[in-house]
Amino acid sequence: MDDVLARPQAGEFDRFYTGYVDLIPDGVDPRDVLRDQLGTLPGLMITVSEEGAAHRYSEGKWSIKEVMGHLCDTERIFGYRLLRIVRGDETPLPGFEENEYVSAGHFDTRALGDLVSEWEAARHSTLALVESIDPDVLNNRTVANDVPISARALLFIVPGHTHHHLEILRTRYSVGGGP
Repeated sequence: MDDVLARPQAGEFDRFYTGYVDLIPDGVDPRDVLRDQLGTLPGLMITVSEEGAAHRYSEGKWSIKEVMGHLCDTERIFGYRLLRIVRGDETPLPGFEENEYVSAGHFDTRALGDLVSEWEAARHSTLALVESIDPDVLNNRTVANDVPISARALLFIVPGHTHHHLEILRTRYSVGGGP
């Protein structure tokens, strides 16, 4: 897998994920973004105090810890979907309700550093899987949340999703000196 991965096409993923896929610039390999985020996200979180990690930019929005918990959950769920697809398992996969997962996760009771470490472990697991994928299975698909999805699409969605939340942390939560 030395070449830049071709972008997924319409029909390889739910339109809901288009914004995440589009966050990976043309000519940039999403596998490189996955690796780079291992430094970016923890580096950003180190600027947040434990007290600051409880911050919500608006009533009803997630705290910074809850964003981190969501990133942990989503990394695992997308990684599992990717595993199933690259192993040729076409069994339809359920969706998940992110707000219910965050509520059930009780992330505000945990230390921010523990959440960051958990995300790093999940990302290392994702990368180990990604680096083992045979290029011949990138077109494999299954159905997740009632919509077809390919392995290639997930390789764009995972780092795109993280990038999306990094930007929210910078812009809405002012993490890392953002606006």
